Amino acid sequence: MSASIEFLLRTRLDPLDIVADETARTRSDNDLNPDWDNHPEQRPAAVLAPIVKRPEGWTMLFTERSVETPAHPGQISFPGGRVQASDTSALDTALRETWEEIGLERRFIEPLGAWDRYDTITGYRVTPIVALVEPGFELKLDPREVARVFEAPLAFLFDPANHEKREALWQGRTRYYYAMPWQGHNIWGATAGMIRALYERLYV
Repeated sequence: MSASIEFLLRTRLDPLDIVADETARTRSDNDLNPDWDNHPEQRPAAVLAPIVKRPEGWTMLFTERSVETPAHPGQISFPGGRVQASDTSALDTALRETWEEIGLERRFIEPLGAWDRYDTITGYRVTPIVALVEPGFELKLDPREVARVFEAPLAFLFDPANHEKREALWQGRTRYYYAMPWQGHNIWGATAGMIRALYERLYV
């Protein structure tokens, strides 16, 4: 299975040198809410979707944000954050934030490409970037931002049967969102939406 996934990842993602192209496809938190056409101003951000090449089966690495952080406390996310003036590219942002948040060394990371940018209702336009990660790394979490990390199998994440559609009230209206609960970890919202978009990019 890992060989077929690697082929898809290497052939169906956007090259990293064109991810800033304004014509690139964009997904959003409103994909399941077409009657919600309002978005705040989108600030640029980037995240890294680390795929760990475990011999027993490839996994995707996630962070659980610290409850003390002002940005989405306690939520499941990819390592990443907003673009800084010193960043030269979305990849630079994603790698910098990954190092700052979880201490994953660059020598273990092979960036492959990006997929559809993702607009969030909290005002970010996120460039998600896939990278293959060789096992053997040691992580050092920044406790101000990350409470813990975990890995979920790609076989689970790329099975559409696990892409639950849920609803919740927000600003007095019903909104729908994706959720992919795995072993007590509630992967939902923008992170689940990006995974769904990646699944569609690879398999649909």
